[in-house]
Amino acid sequence: MTRLVLALMWLLHWLPLAAQAPLGRTLGRLLYLFAIERRGIALTNLRLCFPELPEAERIALARRHFAAFGRSFLERGLLWWASPKRLRRLTKIEGLEHLQGLSGRPALLLVPHFVGLDMGGTRLMLETDIVSIYANQKNLLFNAALLKGRSRFGGSILLSRQEGTRKAIKAMKAGKPFYYLPDMDYGQRDTLFVPFFGVPAATITGLSRLARISGAAVLPVITRMLPGSAGYVVEIGPPWQDFPGPSIEADTLRMNAFIEDEVKRMPEQYFWLHKRFKTRPPGEKSPY
Repeated sequence: MTRLVLALMWLLHWLPLAAQAPLGRTLGRLLYLFAIERRGIALTNLRLCFPELPEAERIALARRHFAAFGRSFLERGLLWWASPKRLRRLTKIEGLEHLQGLSGRPALLLVPHFVGLDMGGTRLMLETDIVSIYANQKNLLFNAALLKGRSRFGGSILLSRQEGTRKAIKAMKAGKPFYYLPDMDYGQRDTLFVPFFGVPAATITGLSRLARISGAAVLPVITRMLPGSAGYVVEIGPPWQDFPGPSIEADTLRMNAFIEDEVKRMPEQYFWLHKRFKTRPPGEKSPY
């Protein structure tokens, strides 16, 4: 089945985005209907984060999210097989000067889990070598395709979570920006419970710790899926001022608050399929 899916993705990547995007949205709508467990996770997350919304609006938001996720899944074929020329045309970069103006200072890129983050990472690799950490997939064949597709340009370094951050820090200090994704629930290790949409969330403190260890500048990187079939835009923000701050907890609170603000700009594109609140404070049950 995995080989069949990969073959289909390869065939579809030849289509213009105007034809491929509607197919991806249709796939997402089907997933909403049939992926019952993931639909429940998404709706639980939305109830926790947007309790002020009527249930009908949360359901509509979940449907839009699945459509965006389905699109991003099929469009991985573009990342894995499309030409650099086509990827540059489909995905624009704004704010690259913020990264180029660091004058040799290490760069730590804060990348929240929006559906376009793979597109953003691949597009950035066409401009500069980066280092990033990925989570191994349970499906070994898909994992191999994912790793090969993500590493086909330049001299970028992709490390598994099992390898830790030591090699990533070394690569960052050698000049490769660290494409860092710190906004998932990785359990209790190296985490603090800090609010995310008002809900205590187990949040890794790596952004603060890595900035303190390496002296790196922290730059936010947000990839937006544009409406219709307009492609994507990667927004690189200016380096954060006064970061790291007075404490690791203050830095982690600042990170979550920033991600909240970005989620509010395009809530349908945040990755609601992840059990963001599965790790709970002592005595509190999981909402899932």
